[in-house]
Amino acid sequence: MIWLIGCKGMLGTELSMLLEKQGVPFTGTDREIDITDPAALEAYTERPEFRGRIGWIVNCAAYTAVDKAEGDVEACRGLNTTGPANIARTARKIGARLIHISTDYVFDGRGIPAGFSGGDPNFPALRPYREDDPTDPIGVYGLTKRDGEAAVLEHNGDSYIVRTAWLYGRHGNNFVHTMLRLMNEQGSVKVVDDQRGSPTWAADLSQALVSLIAASGGAGAEVPGSPAPGVYHYTGEGAVTWFGFAREIYAQGRRLGLITKDCEVRPCTSAEYPARVTRPAYSVLDKGKIKTALGLSIPPWEESLARYLRARGEV
Repeated sequence: MIWLIGCKGMLGTELSMLLEKQGVPFTGTDREIDITDPAALEAYTERPEFRGRIGWIVNCAAYTAVDKAEGDVEACRGLNTTGPANIARTARKIGARLIHISTDYVFDGRGIPAGFSGGDPNFPALRPYREDDPTDPIGVYGLTKRDGEAAVLEHNGDSYIVRTAWLYGRHGNNFVHTMLRLMNEQGSVKVVDDQRGSPTWAADLSQALVSLIAASGGAGAEVPGSPAPGVYHYTGEGAVTWFGFAREIYAQGRRLGLITKDCEVRPCTSAEYPARVTRPAYSVLDKGKIKTALGLSIPPWEESLARYLRARGEV
């Protein structure tokens, strides 16, 4: 059985639906179980219906309000650092494997020099971040997520940490949802064109997480040849700026009838939208490790966006 923590968030909801569709036994919890309280976690695993049955824990719970976190440090640290540490200890105690979801914000966004090869075609001086590149977060959110990763590995070295970025989906607020709304309300939208990353559909990430569990023996013991515990990256394939992402949302949305009026998508700089925390300018993640470990073929972000928008149009 899988215990899915944070089951009502954007990723957690998508993963819940996938597990149910595939007939994978799981139990889901959200805010009713306080992950900052070790006793609450232990009590849940000791319920008669779960005792001895939980083989995996997937932690999708997080404090994700990047700007708000600057004035809400303790709550952010509780959900992003203390909570994951408690979950890792709980998983070790009951003999369960753990997948913890993390973020590109553990990096500062300045990028890694590409050297003579391997650079991003649009940023030739840089290459995508690899799992073993030094972390250097900016802001409370990134710092607490980085510390959460360290805490998970300290308390349960057999855990998997999956970093992702630019996540969107049907459930909860996200960039695609916001753009569709604004493009149907306004004659123009301004979107930053100096931050580059990889849009990630929550459904694609959910499938990758299920594949990771299956490749590691399902909701049970490790199997020979399974992916090694540690840090992995997963995002959509390819990279784009927020402005380029918005233009593609508009083009596809118009074709599908999800956007019904003309709207000009205009580029701007991050400086035109001042925020309490500077966003990473370059947060493209290298996915070679997870593709090799799971034999994955990750769809280009444009294709995933098309599938997501078609699914929205069919509802």
